[in-house]
Amino acid sequence: MSIRILHADDPLNDPQVAAVRDRLRAGGLTGAGGGEADVPAVVARIIADVEARGDAAVAQLTAEIENVDLTPDKFRVSADEIAAAHRNADSEFLSLVQRVIANIRAYQQGILVEAPPQLQRSGRRLSVRYTPIERVGIYVPGGRAMYPSTVLMTAVPAQVAGVGEIVMASPPTGGEVDPMVLAIAGELRIDEVYRVSGTAAIAAMAIGTPAIPPVQKIVGPGNAFIAEAKRQVMGRVGIDSIAGPSEVLIIADASANPKWLAADMLAQAEHDPGSAVLVTPSESLAERVAKEIELQIVSLDRLDAMRKSLESYSAIVVTKDLDAACELANDFAAEHLQIVTSDDENVLAKIRNAGAIFIGAYTPVPLGDYCAGPSHVLPTGGTAKFFGPLSCNDFRKASSVIRYDADALNADADDVAGFADREGLSAHAAAVNIRRDRGTQ
Repeated sequence: MSIRILHADDPLNDPQVAAVRDRLRAGGLTGAGGGEADVPAVVARIIADVEARGDAAVAQLTAEIENVDLTPDKFRVSADEIAAAHRNADSEFLSLVQRVIANIRAYQQGILVEAPPQLQRSGRRLSVRYTPIERVGIYVPGGRAMYPSTVLMTAVPAQVAGVGEIVMASPPTGGEVDPMVLAIAGELRIDEVYRVSGTAAIAAMAIGTPAIPPVQKIVGPGNAFIAEAKRQVMGRVGIDSIAGPSEVLIIADASANPKWLAADMLAQAEHDPGSAVLVTPSESLAERVAKEIELQIVSLDRLDAMRKSLESYSAIVVTKDLDAACELANDFAAEHLQIVTSDDENVLAKIRNAGAIFIGAYTPVPLGDYCAGPSHVLPTGGTAKFFGPLSCNDFRKASSVIRYDADALNADADDVAGFADREGLSAHAAAVNIRRDRGTQ
């Protein structure tokens, strides 16, 4: 059987359950000597190479990894190529894209945070000002994990936020960026698109080269190398989050349909790697879902990848009750959380940590992946304890705005000087004291 059934009376302290959780939190990174690449070391060398040699390093890395020879003047996809991809795109595909754009835009506009009224108090005016990030880079995976929907889920929130310059980078699979990606860029009027290898693209957008000017924030999913590259450039630029294997945790009871749950778990395992964890107090449901997975998997594509995901990153956990299931869900802090029970609202009230929550039998995760409206760029590997979904608000930054008149300064001067003196910062105190009783003179 592809998936294990684990029985955990104390799931938060069960070693088998912890092994699944910890593998997800490792994000797919492997140390040297483990039979796989030492991802952090490889990425560090690539970033250092791009910093030292600029476009020459980007070209060499693209040739080595993508088997595509490009000179720096060919990194950028021309406006004519983008226009042609949009013009030649299937009309049904463009109609689909337009509908999804409308859904995403409506949701993002609905959650856009606006500054509250000024706080005014005795000569003090305190407020907050939100301004968009000026230049944002979007990474779009290529090859077997090519997701044109990522363009929509990252670019549309940035546009709603008012970002002035949106840059896309994607590996040139077969020598070119995927035409669906370019068609969406055309639909969104994004005209700065680069065809360069993934990790080199992250490094170039963060550091800047003569051919690829730097950005201020990089967003978008990718493999372990992309996740590690974003980790290493964080601080030079902002990032959305550090993504590991895509994951779903499902809380379900005996009222749930095992065929539907099996389909939901296989949909997540398809990501390669993907993780699907079902947590239920029903032994019968656990066994029926495991059998359904075996029945359904044989008719699906990516069979080998799905089996590997189910064996390495997935499990069915039988708990003593739904309360224990909720506590385990909060510990996992999954990217996607599904709730399919006879009392969904009661279960939802006990959830504190999740990227996106899908409520009820008729709300499978693919709705959020493609068309519901919230971005599918979500925290993984337990980071939903402190990260949230990518949204328009992540593309704006807040500035505190403080205004005092002379009377207000005089009223607070003793407090400022009191702290400054105790911290040994006499110049801080002097900057206030020099203004006492003098207004603006």
